[in-house]
Formats: sequence, C-alpha cells, structure tokens
Amino acid sequence: MTEYCSISKKDHVMTVSLNRPDRLNALHPPANAELGEVFDDFAKDNDMWVAILTGSGRGFCAGNDLRYQAEGGKKVPFPKGFGGLTSRFDLHKPVIAAVNGVAMGGGFEIALACDLIIASEKATFALPEPKVGLAALAGGLNRLPRQIGPKRALGMILTGRHVPAAEGYDLGFVTSVVSHDQLAIEALDWAKKICECAPLSIKASMEVAYASLDEASLEDSMTARYDSVNKLFQSEDFVEGPKAFSEKRRPNWKGR
Repeated sequence: MTEYCSISKKDHVMTVSLNRPDRLNALHPPANAELGEVFDDFAKDNDMWVAILTGSGRGFCAGNDLRYQAEGGKKVPFPKGFGGLTSRFDLHKPVIAAVNGVAMGGGFEIALACDLIIASEKATFALPEPKVGLAALAGGLNRLPRQIGPKRALGMILTGRHVPAAEGYDLGFVTSVVSHDQLAIEALDWAKKICECAPLSIKASMEVAYASLDEASLEDSMTARYDSVNKLFQSEDFVEGPKAFSEKRRPNWKGR
C-alpha cells in the first residue's frame, strides 16, 4: 500500500499519480522515500515496460513542501532523488510525465528527469527557487541547459518565470501539448506505442542515446560498448522481431 501516490498496472504500463492534492502534490521527505520504493519496484518488474507519472487534482507537483519543513517535519533520506527519479541514472525504461497543471521547482525537475513530457494546455513550468533564496539542485540546473541549450535555459533559471505548455513545446522540453481532458489518453497512447516495440530494444536505444550525450565525439559514442546492446543481441526478442516480420504477424515480445 502507498500513502502519497496511487498506482495501477496494466498491459505493461505502470501509472503513478501523486496524491497530495491539498498541497498541489508538493512532496515532503516521506513522499520522496515512498516514490523511491515505487520506482525501485518498477525497475525490477520485468512485466512493466513503461511508467506514466501524473498528479491528482489541479497540479502535477508544486515542488518541495516548504510548509512541511516549516512545521518541523522530520527529514528522511531519499537516495534516488526528488520524486524517486531525479538521481536515478540507471533506469533504462521509459518514464512519461503527464503534466496536468503546475510543475514548479522540484516538480519541474521530476518532469525533466522523465523521458517524455506530455503536457496539458493548462500546464505551467518554472524553476522559481532563486525567488526564495534557493537553487534548483535536484537536476534542474543540469538537465534544462542540456535539453534546450544554455541561453534559453538561463532565461528561465535566472528569472524564475512561469512558462506555459505551448512555450515549453517551442523551447523543446515538452514532447506534446494536448487539451486538458485528453491528457491521460494521450500519455497512455504514447506508452502503448512504446510497448509495441521490443522492450530490450527500447532499453538499448535509451542507454546509447543518453550515454552519447556525454561522449566527447560522435566516433566515441558509436564505437563504445553498451551492456544493454549485448543483451539485446543475445535475446529471444532479437530472433522474434525479424521472424514476425517475415511471417507478417505481430511480434510476441518477451523482454528477454
């Protein structure tokens, strides 16, 4: 049982909904620790291929629960980062952020740590930490410049300004913008399309794509060896894909 989020699992997709709507899903240490366990479970569950993360009520996540801190709440360690995701660097399964409202501070950092951001037309994004004497140190200052370039990123970081979903799409950190009532459907549609692909191919593709961002050169990134690629080449799915294609049928992926 979870206390600060709700979880459903169906057809290889795990949907996680943050459930602190009275605080716009702002997260305190116990919620972060719980989400760390939730995504640990996702990482280990071979039957779950894609995760969708969204929020209940009007917000996706308003960031760190400063009220909890002010009320003297106890600190709990969460080694996988804010929302159980921002310091999780070994997860080669897609996580989709379905942003239904405000994604502020740590909430935006969670979304940036996801692989796709599907945004409601009502969604807004910001890293407002400098306005309260803080800094976005859960990956926001690192990921946003990588994803949209330093000049555009600093335009958000140095002002703390709120960016609507449509502008987020133009800047490049939002994958798709949809009407608010279509958000859940659109996120699930993306998840289903990913699930049509071989899960080991998805893992290999993600590892190579992300590792290539850190390589010094194109040649280095293309000649490097990746564990997930080796596992792909040795898998049953590596045989099943071409066989299904030649037999003109849907492949039966096993993830092994």
